[in-house]
Amino acid sequence: IILFSFIIQAVSYEYRSKANNFLGQKTFDTFLIINGILATILIGTAVGTFFTGSEFSIDKLRITDVSDPVISRWETPYRGLEAAFNITNLSLGLAIFFLSRILALMYFINSIENENIILKSKSVLKVCVFPFLVFFLLFVVLLLTRQGFAVDPVTKIVSMEKFKYLHNLLQMPLVLIMFLIGVVGVLTGIFLTLFKESRKGIWYSGVGTILTVFSVLMLAGFNNTAYYPSTYDLQSSLTIENSSSSKYTLTAMSYVSLLVPFVIAYIWYAWKSINKKRIDEKDIEMDEMKY
Repeated sequence: IILFSFIIQAVSYEYRSKANNFLGQKTFDTFLIINGILATILIGTAVGTFFTGSEFSIDKLRITDVSDPVISRWETPYRGLEAAFNITNLSLGLAIFFLSRILALMYFINSIENENIILKSKSVLKVCVFPFLVFFLLFVVLLLTRQGFAVDPVTKIVSMEKFKYLHNLLQMPLVLIMFLIGVVGVLTGIFLTLFKESRKGIWYSGVGTILTVFSVLMLAGFNNTAYYPSTYDLQSSLTIENSSSSKYTLTAMSYVSLLVPFVIAYIWYAWKSINKKRIDEKDIEMDEMKY
């Protein structure tokens, strides 16, 4: 479903206002709305399963079954779709939905030279901030007060531990600092945009979002924690150790990871170049791809 929503997004951007569009612009606009709602919420619910778990099992001996050599299988007829009805997953999904709107609006404010669009963006931004804070705080409270999937470092046995993710946050101070800086960054960007008439809020909130997401993902997999737990069979849960590739592959990946800073630098340079001049009506009128 997530993949399908992004497919219709790409198609819609390309054809929504092209000449001879037999489906009509409203049809593609509807597709974009579906993508904006479904993709963000379902991505959030999918990430939420890193903490709430899914009903699946793993049996490596199945690989010898010629008729069905698949070691993992769903143990629920819903095949993971039930995750969308879990309150923890759903709260994260809705938080991401409203955060994506907030970031998009702040990007418009920073990048577009049109007073009407800026005023309308700020108006919609005010509406999105409150539900974002509600759902994000709900997710954080539910996460830090729930049982987690702990891995014994010696026996590798997975068991339930009360307040596991709170323990992870406290036992990994760097992650805690990263999480707090990220949250403060997001809030700072929102505050500057709404109350200080600043157009640079996207930079604070954008960096804050990256730090917050990264720290939350580390809570899921570090400190002897199963990052993709199975609620059907705890011992089928995936950890960083039992799901890693061979030493050769990991070594190769470690060398490739040395390129990450250069990739980040390129992304920063590209976006800085794109936003060097704010978009105005003349840019749209002169653009050959304005459709």
